[in-house]
Amino acid sequence: MADLFFYGTLCHVPLLERVLGRSGISLQPATLPDHAAFWAEGEGFPLLEPAPGQQATGLLARELSAEDEARLRFYEGGFAFGDKQVTVQTAQGPACANVFFPEPGRWATGAPWNLSDWQARWAAINMRAAEEIMAWYGRFTLDQIARNFTPIGIHATAWVSARSRPADPDRDVTRDVEVVDHRRAYLSFFGMEEIELRFRRHDGSMSAVLNRGMINVGEAVVVLPYDPVLDRVLLVEQFRAPVFMAGDRAPWVWEPVAGLVDPGETPETSAHREAEEEAGLNLRRLEPAGGVYSSTGSSNEFLNLFIGIADLSGQPNGGGGLDHEGEDIRSAILSYDALMDGVDRHLYRDMPLVTCALWLARHRERLRKQG
Repeated sequence: MADLFFYGTLCHVPLLERVLGRSGISLQPATLPDHAAFWAEGEGFPLLEPAPGQQATGLLARELSAEDEARLRFYEGGFAFGDKQVTVQTAQGPACANVFFPEPGRWATGAPWNLSDWQARWAAINMRAAEEIMAWYGRFTLDQIARNFTPIGIHATAWVSARSRPADPDRDVTRDVEVVDHRRAYLSFFGMEEIELRFRRHDGSMSAVLNRGMINVGEAVVVLPYDPVLDRVLLVEQFRAPVFMAGDRAPWVWEPVAGLVDPGETPETSAHREAEEEAGLNLRRLEPAGGVYSSTGSSNEFLNLFIGIADLSGQPNGGGGLDHEGEDIRSAILSYDALMDGVDRHLYRDMPLVTCALWLARHRERLRKQG
């Protein structure tokens, strides 16, 4: 049996219970002298650092089982945290416990950590991410789960965003959908989930049990840069592996700027970031052009569509994508008329590009007047 001291996200008891897969954990308040918790710069979790004269507050978990320890090391190992023994202070006196410390030099230290701030902004995302992480416990190694933390965070962000959208006023999913089984079948750049369920049919009866799959992509942004003064747009071209895998002999595809929404980002923040990374553009403003699922029968990918108002008077400097993401992107600037001629002649095969172009056609005159 082991005692562990938690100072950060695992002080949120529902998250701790999700990681351990059980409730009824023996917990008591405790402090670690000469240490303090700080935000990891740009991240949604804290770091424990030496801080003479200060004390890190947290919870001491008593008599955790070997299985509890294994689950905690699996979860924390993905964050590159290792454990060591310390002496903490409790109301009953000092106690020895293990604590998870960050890998030295892995992250920069930010502002002092505050649990309530984390709960307001990150708890829902971390709870969902923990569910997916722990679904791979016993199936993935520590290295495998660590390599997939980025897509898991993107999946969790998309799920929380989806839950915030309005419910169907004429349906109650808790009553009208019955989940028989749900399993995560695959995880890498994207994930694959399978489900067996019944749903209420239009005549009021329940359907037979159906087996369905979902490609777990996440939430994305699509930005068509447009210069209303010059009446020009910017497109990007890149190699698309799924198009190649489909057997298509033209897997280099012209598209708008696009990318996935990272944890902690709003779609608007992501749109500006992607415009800079892929096309070297600083957008003046964003015009929302809709929010849609790209393929409701196969994927959870939700697209936030934007027209990005920009100055396209010269070929942008920079852009081209990120090397560490394997991106190789070129851009082209063309007139609005050339864009719509390509749409009419079915030259473009990217659905978000065609959708954004048609939205632009409806709102072009207003945008040109606004400049």
